[in-house]
Amino acid sequence: MSNGMLEETQVIPLAEVEEVDLYHAHHWITKYVFCQDAKVIAIQYSATAILIGLVGLVLSWLMRLQLGFPEVFDFIDAESYYQYVTMHGMIMVIYLLTALFLGGFGNYLIPLMVGARDMVFPYMNMISYWVYLLAVIVLTVSFFVPGGASGAGWTLYPPQAISEGTPGIDGGIILMLVSLVLFIIGFTMGGLNYVVTVLQARARGMTLMRMPLTVWGIFVATILALLAFPALFVAGVMMLLDRVLGTSFFMPEMIVQGEMTSHENGSPLLFQHLFWFFGHPEVYIVALPAFGVVSDIISTHARKNIFGYRMMVWAIVAIGGLSFIVWAHHMYVSGMNPYFGFFFATTTLIIAVPTALKMYNWVLTLYKGNIHLSIPMLFCIAFILTFLNGGITGLFLGNVIVDIPLSDTMFVVAHFHMVMGIAPVLVIFAAIYHWFPKMSGRMLHEGWGQFHFWITFLGSYLIYFPMHYLGFVGVPRRYFEIGETAFVPPSAATLNEFITVMVLIVGFAQVVFMANIIISIFKGKPAGDNPWNATSLEWQTATTPPGHGNFGDELPVVYRWAYAYSMPGVEADFVPQNMPPGEVKRTDSATGPVAEDPPELHQ
Repeated sequence: MSNGMLEETQVIPLAEVEEVDLYHAHHWITKYVFCQDAKVIAIQYSATAILIGLVGLVLSWLMRLQLGFPEVFDFIDAESYYQYVTMHGMIMVIYLLTALFLGGFGNYLIPLMVGARDMVFPYMNMISYWVYLLAVIVLTVSFFVPGGASGAGWTLYPPQAISEGTPGIDGGIILMLVSLVLFIIGFTMGGLNYVVTVLQARARGMTLMRMPLTVWGIFVATILALLAFPALFVAGVMMLLDRVLGTSFFMPEMIVQGEMTSHENGSPLLFQHLFWFFGHPEVYIVALPAFGVVSDIISTHARKNIFGYRMMVWAIVAIGGLSFIVWAHHMYVSGMNPYFGFFFATTTLIIAVPTALKMYNWVLTLYKGNIHLSIPMLFCIAFILTFLNGGITGLFLGNVIVDIPLSDTMFVVAHFHMVMGIAPVLVIFAAIYHWFPKMSGRMLHEGWGQFHFWITFLGSYLIYFPMHYLGFVGVPRRYFEIGETAFVPPSAATLNEFITVMVLIVGFAQVVFMANIIISIFKGKPAGDNPWNATSLEWQTATTPPGHGNFGDELPVVYRWAYAYSMPGVEADFVPQNMPPGEVKRTDSATGPVAEDPPELHQ
């Protein structure tokens, strides 16, 4: 239909199968520890990810203390510094961001947003968390084995990663690889759950083109992860075999202290291809859920439907597909054939097109909206600015001739952190401030939230904008200490000191944020069922926080998309997805039926 007027019988089929009985816990252990409820599992994922993320945050402070004030802190030597770099990178990218967006938000929001009782495989969902926790424990143990954690750099490039002289060569690198393998096994169990739940467990009337963009982002990101993580899995297993059994998948012939090693004919470049075939989709495994969350929060807090919903969906799908053909732009300095460099530079520019479409649509959603500058909205606006800045510097690095001189400088560190560090973390904060009332029934403190936002946002720019300059003047990355270097101006040392101070200030703001969460759980202002007047199903549950089974005795029936804000002829400025058309209150002057979906969804 092209007129957007939908009749209930046309879009809401009868239930094809009966509801499956849920598992009901009979003991506090099965209710709060070995729990099969996706909401509890989501909180377990989130708590674990945040705890290990705090470890990564402390490691970044230690790194910055060394870079800002070299030779001041005696306990930070070269070996420790490289271990901090390696563990910080791996923790933040894999064990924090991936686990939090997919394991945390995915588990909590997918069943609620699509109108399901729970994930379709609750027991496997529970197992996926415990395997993830085991992976985190194994990674943490690597700090305490003889030789300490791996210091190979977070990308774990061979032959350095498993050669003598690299920190953590004995137990650290082995535990790192085992932990990665465990993480991927756990994620695969959870990921299959997310995909099947979205495809098979949606409420009546919840067509794919009525799903919130948060669900679309998590859904496509999960498919990317299921296709990309196997490359990292086999790379980890093969390197583990090289280290433990002496095979030569990645290890070439080398002379160490005048003696030939036992390895021969291995290919270090093969590892780089496997790692980055996973590594670049990993950027969008984190970014796509963030895109979806930003879309939903902006629409809700601007009281306006998302601009170009169908375009936003297909942009998510296009970004996911293109992310698999850009990986080698991370390898321009590896001796690549120029024709391959041209191909990957071109695909890197092409993937910017659907990303730019999302940027335009967010801005057009805000245009003439009734914008409420709530804490979630502030973080989302900050994300748009930050991802735009990071994307622009990505265009620099996507160009071969510009990337080669900048590749080993602090410019890459600044770009990577703007895109993969600050931008997604801003979305995580937005999501927590937005959905915390649903999870706890209480609001986070507004004043503390304002303090947290402004220190985090402005502080992040004061950290990473100067770092771009350091890269332009040639300050190298990965160096424990620069010392007296002719090509590095004295201003670099001053800037490094300034950046270190700002890192500590921004870190303090995160302590305030954690205190806000803990205190608000017990003493926060009661939130009510729907404090943001949102339309999507998670805000229409029978109780807040939602109980086991999410929706009481009957599952919701969906009549419209998730962005019915400020609809013409409707008294309220929002219409929930599950409100029957006959119950929608009209203005006195309104005539005709309510347009339940925009025409574009039916063309």
